[in-house]
Amino acid sequence: MGVKSLGYAVVETTQPDRWDHFLTQVAGAMRGAPASDGAALYRVDERPFRFRIENGAADRLAASGYEVEDEAALLALAEKVRASGRPVEMGTPKLAASRCVAGLFRTTDPAGNGLEFYHGDQRAETPFVSPVGVPHFVTGIYGMGHSVLAAPDFAASHAFYRDVIGFHDTDLPQFFLMGGDHDPGMRFAFMHADNGRHHSVALAEMPVPPSQSIHLMLELPTLEEVEKAHARMVAGGYKESATLGEHVNDEMTSFYVQTPGGFDLEIGCNGLVIDPATWEVTAHDKVSKWGHVWAWQTEAAQGAA
Repeated sequence: MGVKSLGYAVVETTQPDRWDHFLTQVAGAMRGAPASDGAALYRVDERPFRFRIENGAADRLAASGYEVEDEAALLALAEKVRASGRPVEMGTPKLAASRCVAGLFRTTDPAGNGLEFYHGDQRAETPFVSPVGVPHFVTGIYGMGHSVLAAPDFAASHAFYRDVIGFHDTDLPQFFLMGGDHDPGMRFAFMHADNGRHHSVALAEMPVPPSQSIHLMLELPTLEEVEKAHARMVAGGYKESATLGEHVNDEMTSFYVQTPGGFDLEIGCNGLVIDPATWEVTAHDKVSKWGHVWAWQTEAAQGAA
């Protein structure tokens, strides 16, 4: 038994008010019950939180939290991680309570990205009601969404997530994003957990950015809801990192917006649901079927003009 799904994101910030506006007024998340330690919690479904925003000295993704089946699975995974040479910090009851779980441990991947693994999820006592009218997010057995992380030593990180943690390869492309004869290409690993979401984690062969994340993804139920979120992004004055488009591998129609943490949030719909039992690994050579013009591409074109 491997990882069930992405459960939550822990974000450190110097801008809690900016995050509050972004999550409630752009993404459509609901403020959760106040945390006893001062952190701000935000819901997108029946879980007490999917985003935990903590005041700190930096702006970064502190940890991606992934759920496993039960305590036995958690302890077995902790031993595998420890045996691989990565640090393991077993969570105290106080830490578990702050995550609304029965038990957890913390570690880092070979690139230093923060990870938490837990079991025993809780449910909120009140229904999810979006402050901007989002009917629901696509979560449930598919989890919160996905997390995309940098992997400068690609082989080491890929082996860790596959052989130690237990994720499964879905798509292993090499993208030539810069173009030209001197583009060495960038390897990616899109990996699924034990559910049908195309990927719950993805790795990109690049240096770790100061934000310690490339992007997180939330899935909405319809294209209309994605378009509404895009309009809220524009009205709120947030930077669009990539225009609306459709990905090749997971078929997600989405756009990307820069969060107050410096990394992106992908907001999309119609993501591909796979059968993990029969899936055969792919290796696509294109990022998107259409759209997804990146801000850096636009800026480079303007600079060359």
